Amino acid sequence: IKIKEEYRMPELRCTVQTCTHNKQFYCALDKIVVEGNTAEKSQDTCCGSFEERKGNSYSNVTGEASPLSSIDCKAQECVYNNDCRCEAGKISVEGSDACQCQETECASFRCSHK
Repeated sequence: IKIKEEYRMPELRCTVQTCTHNKQFYCALDKIVVEGNTAEKSQDTCCGSFEERKGNSYSNVTGEASPLSSIDCKAQECVYNNDCRCEAGKISVEGSDACQCQETECASFRCSHK
């Protein structure tokens, strides 16, 4: 009998206030994608789920924001990446004035070979 390993979602804090999914520093999505297949530093990563907020209103945020989120991580060299799942206890997505996903980053990225 093989026991299924339980996956614990990371706590996600997001400072990207220009993202339509951001609601009081939490994400209204239950799953985000962190891109950066060849990343060697956090600046080489980005939140692929970023969508620029239109207008100054926060009322267009849909869904309930939660501190926990499933992270589909493409940053193969990150120590927290286990088969494209982030296994960090907490992560921080940064890029407070971002207009596009390349201006965001996973500040919790740690390169496995440095």
